[in-house]
Amino acid sequence: MNTEGAVEVVLPGKVEPDGLQIRHGAVPVPGPGQVLIRMEATGVSFAEQQMRRGKYYDQPPFPFVPGYDLVGTVAAAGDGVDPRLPGTRVAALVKVGGWASHVLVDAADAVPVPDGIGAAEAETLVVNGITAWQMLHRKARVRTGQTVLVLGANGGVGSVLVQLAHAAGVRVIGTASVRHHDALRALGVTPVDYRAGDVAARVRALAPGGVDAVFDHVGGSGIVDSWRLLAPGGTLVSYGTAATRDDAGSKQLPVLKLLGRVWLWNTLPNRRRAYFFNLWAGRALAKGRFRARLRADLTEVFAALRRGDITPQIAAELPLTRVADALRLAESGTVAGKVILTP
Repeated sequence: MNTEGAVEVVLPGKVEPDGLQIRHGAVPVPGPGQVLIRMEATGVSFAEQQMRRGKYYDQPPFPFVPGYDLVGTVAAAGDGVDPRLPGTRVAALVKVGGWASHVLVDAADAVPVPDGIGAAEAETLVVNGITAWQMLHRKARVRTGQTVLVLGANGGVGSVLVQLAHAAGVRVIGTASVRHHDALRALGVTPVDYRAGDVAARVRALAPGGVDAVFDHVGGSGIVDSWRLLAPGGTLVSYGTAATRDDAGSKQLPVLKLLGRVWLWNTLPNRRRAYFFNLWAGRALAKGRFRARLRADLTEVFAALRRGDITPQIAAELPLTRVADALRLAESGTVAGKVILTP
């Protein structure tokens, strides 16, 4: 072990944000095929908010270190790794383990961050950017001139999704509270206040023939409205269960209900399609293909950032030791973009 100290955040069980624990230890040494990343930025996503409640559908047993993704510099490399990697800034999607000052990952999972992109900027685009890109271009397959609806257009994924859609020549309707409407208009979005009642009727007024795609992170019973708002040939992409965030009971049940609805809708004799988007789908069966696709898509997102198609939406930057404050802020519903943690 390295004599340099390492810091990580431990989620010991179902706790309030103040129940997160800061643990100090030795810096790990990379094994064969691994790299050690010195974290420069990680973030708070909806996944970690669910994990602290014990509600993320495939989270590991407690205790564990949360953190879905990170950006940092390769500090050391194990045997069999390209010796040029140390000193390189990379991004990695890890699902858990990112809330730490030093993180071990397989070298094949580290994606280089282009020069000129800051760590915090890049961090806003790892899980959020890959999710947005794949839903938009691999699932919905949007085309210029189409109209899409993005629920939670001010959120981490939503704020990237609306910008990528706008860059693709797509008209975007986005739901958010009124405080975020001016910022959304600046991104080319037509905002709808989700708190004002009957969102579906107001979206239908804006798109009388229906929308070509709906991106729904809310789930719950409202998913039916999302399906009904589709135009013929439209696509529903469901990617979360925010509506059931505070519900008691099984963490798998809300996802299973969504999967059931999706299966049923896809058996109907109509021209619409529905997907439940799982970023990790296929990794266990085809790891090489999964990695290649992730690398290609994140590279596309970084290129969009460098072209100016995306403006990183950083809600706040807080040190790792203030993770409780960061989590409370992310859960408050008052911020736009992503809350970033730094060493």
